[in-house]
Amino acid sequence: VQLQASGGGWVQSGGSLRLSCEASTSIFSINTMAWYHQAPGKTRDLVASLNSGGGTRYVDSVKGRFTISKDNARNTLYLQMNDLKSEDTGVYYCNADPYGLGNGVGYWGQGTQVTVSS
Repeated sequence: VQLQASGGGWVQSGGSLRLSCEASTSIFSINTMAWYHQAPGKTRDLVASLNSGGGTRYVDSVKGRFTISKDNARNTLYLQMNDLKSEDTGVYYCNADPYGLGNGVGYWGQGTQVTVSS
């Protein structure tokens, strides 16, 4: 599975961005798809995940601001990010975990940079 992330950019604090992650194959049967965030000088951390049953999970810092979703027909994962804060700055990576093993296994996209200016 090849993943191509896009949609990052520069935005002022309080603004919105929508990230997309297009897969080279069907994502319908992939157990878990997720977005990770890597701030400058920090580790890559899980932000949001979406399982094949439609269940979602979010890290506390983005609850109520970010929404993860997917379009199986387009083989695309999305992350709608609203009310962006400076701490949301970093590179966002999409991940496809076919068997739901967790811990960052599976396939990775190349990352898309998000910069939030205060």
